[in-house]
Amino acid sequence: MKTKSSIFLAVIASFAVLMFPSEIIADTSESTTITPINEEISLKKTVTTMIVPEDNTLPWGFVTGSPSEYVERHPIIIQFFDEGDEMVHVAQVDVKGDGSYEYKFRVASIDENGDVQKAFDGEYTVIIYRVIPNQDQLV
Repeated sequence: MKTKSSIFLAVIASFAVLMFPSEIIADTSESTTITPINEEISLKKTVTTMIVPEDNTLPWGFVTGSPSEYVERHPIIIQFFDEGDEMVHVAQVDVKGDGSYEYKFRVASIDENGDVQKAFDGEYTVIIYRVIPNQDQLV
């Protein structure tokens, strides 16, 4: 199932927020901007939306990126913002050798009384920062 999800993501976009299992929805419309840092590298910023349904009872979600170019020793930064644009979660993950990455996180957990405690519920803006090599020469 994870392999099929990775292939699906590679076809749709180079970056996407995908929640596991499929009850949680990732918006496939995203915006990407690239800002040069210096002559060799740039910062790629991808903004997408994650929607966690109110009736979700599944515990895990993840953010994944398909293989692509990357710059060694520069991790991926992932930020989650609620509807009020307040940051509610941030993560730093390393890039794998093929340029892909994955961040797994708790969406819900069960407390000692057996009640579901939700860490995420509703709509979130997810911003993913990635350092990439420059495609064009800077003038």
